[in-house]
Amino acid sequence: MLMPHLTLLHSRLQITISLVLAALVIWGLVCALRGIVGRRYTAALWVVELLIIAEALLGLPMLLGAAWPARLAMHMVYGAVALALLPGAIAYGRGRAGRRQALTYATVCLFLLGVAMRAALTGVGG
Repeated sequence: MLMPHLTLLHSRLQITISLVLAALVIWGLVCALRGIVGRRYTAALWVVELLIIAEALLGLPMLLGAAWPARLAMHMVYGAVALALLPGAIAYGRGRAGRRQALTYATVCLFLLGVAMRAALTGVGG
C-alpha cells in the first residue's frame, strides 16, 4: 500500500534534483565569470547533496521490497556515483579559489544532471 506512494515521491524528487542541478550549472558558470565561489553557492551544493541522500533513502525500501528498477545494476551505479561525486568535488575544490573552483562545480553538476536523467530511465518505469 505504501510502495506506490514511495515510488511517486522517489520519481518526483528526481525531477526536483534535476531542476536544482540545472540551476546550479548556470549559477556555477556565473560564478566562474565573476571569478569567485560564494558561501551561498557552496551551501546550495550541500542542499542538492542532501536531496540526493534523501532520494537514495527513499529508494532503499523499494529495493528491499518488490519494486526493483528495470535495470537494477545500472540504477545502483548511478545512485552510488550521485552520492559520492559532489562531496568529492567539494573536497577537491576546497582551498582553490576563483574560476577553476566554479568551473569544477558547474561541470560536476552538469555531469550529475546527466546521471540523474539516466537513473530515471533505468528506474521502475524506465
